[in-house]
Amino acid sequence: MGYRMEYIEHLQKVIDYIEENLCYEIDLASCAKAGSYSRYHFLRLFKYVTGLTPADYIRKRRLSEIAKEMVNGTCPIAELAFKYGFNSKENFIRAFKAEHHILPTEYKSAENSLKLYERIKFDNTEFFVIPKIIEIDDLYITAYKSDEDYIPNFWNKYNAKKLSQKLSGGKIVKDYGVSIWNETENKVDYYCGIESSNAKGDISGTVELFINGGLYAVFSTPPSTHADFVNVIHKTWKFINCKWPNQSGYRHTGKAQFECYVEESRTYSEDIFIPIEKVKI
Repeated sequence: MGYRMEYIEHLQKVIDYIEENLCYEIDLASCAKAGSYSRYHFLRLFKYVTGLTPADYIRKRRLSEIAKEMVNGTCPIAELAFKYGFNSKENFIRAFKAEHHILPTEYKSAENSLKLYERIKFDNTEFFVIPKIIEIDDLYITAYKSDEDYIPNFWNKYNAKKLSQKLSGGKIVKDYGVSIWNETENKVDYYCGIESSNAKGDISGTVELFINGGLYAVFSTPPSTHADFVNVIHKTWKFINCKWPNQSGYRHTGKAQFECYVEESRTYSEDIFIPIEKVKI
């Protein structure tokens, strides 16, 4: 444990160095020196602790800071790209599209929530959410099936292309993300859409999903910001899947689970519905 605390302290110095130099050239040798490591040991340790290579972390942090400044300021995209070390606007656009699967201009227009990478903080504070246990009625959802392996990228396209309003005929309504187990392909299928009663617009390319009513645990994600919203959603799902069932007295029924949120509300908190049943003792 003492060794772990030691390398966390050293890596924190590396993170501090990177964050102070996001707008300047950063080489790996300087990062290693900031943490008092050899280059080889630094590369292995950084990846082990953070799950990212130093280069990936730097790129994701730069893209995240640019995304925040694109929404909050008036600086042209090209200037922001140069400010954070991209040698051309075109290189930045390619990096942004590769990361989020939408163009920077689409994001700037829609101001949708993105999976941004905030500064790493080695914080041991335990995350938890207390759910409400409620009964809900049957639901019908008109939705597009995800064509992305990484769900946030599908939400990026759904929001940036304003597919919710396309389905509703221009009305602002609640959006649903539905996870359904595909027994044939042994994987989860994911869908984004709106309640079928609100689908008054163009529904071409969609399917209608039926969600059983019944007993659900409803988790409201802690209030967040535009920049950190997707990260908080991920933390909430991790808590639900890894910790809550062991201490709740309930278990997942295996039926469809879903999340819902009004993107245009800009409230940055969503509800996650998990179908449950009491554990028989």
